[in-house]
Amino acid sequence: MAVRHRVIKADPAAVWDVLADGHRYAEWVVGTGASRPRLGQWPQKDATLAYEIRLGPLKLGNETVVRHCREGSLLELEIIAGFLGSARFSIELREWGEHCLVLVDEHPLQGPGALLHNVGVEALIQIRHRFMLARLDRCCQDGRSGDRQRSAPRTRPAQGTGHA
Repeated sequence: MAVRHRVIKADPAAVWDVLADGHRYAEWVVGTGASRPRLGQWPQKDATLAYEIRLGPLKLGNETVVRHCREGSLLELEIIAGFLGSARFSIELREWGEHCLVLVDEHPLQGPGALLHNVGVEALIQIRHRFMLARLDRCCQDGRSGDRQRSAPRTRPAQGTGHA
């Protein structure tokens, strides 16, 4: 199981603000294209986001579903990656002094990704998580001005979804 952590020098509420904005998912999740809420109210249970994954010339439409949410501290997602199968992704936030300890845990659930899971794949997931947590940290720092103030949510122009 790929488990990784990082201390982010921001209040856990500021980190949660980034996680709770479905339009910002692609800013911190490595490998995703523009994300957009699809069904439900992100990040409530059963809400979904749609986005693209690009593998060279291939563009794969993916979806992430909220399976469990404890507002402000825990978000458990199922990443549905088409023919590759699905994976469980959990992100937990803990107060760490005046900062936030972020723990991520990911493992395949179904499909070829689960069947082919091995130590090599685990190593790649660890590298991906390292970059992802650095991107999340940057998103949290970008949204901060002054001591503990957070900027207003960013708005994005509407984009075509490419699928229903």
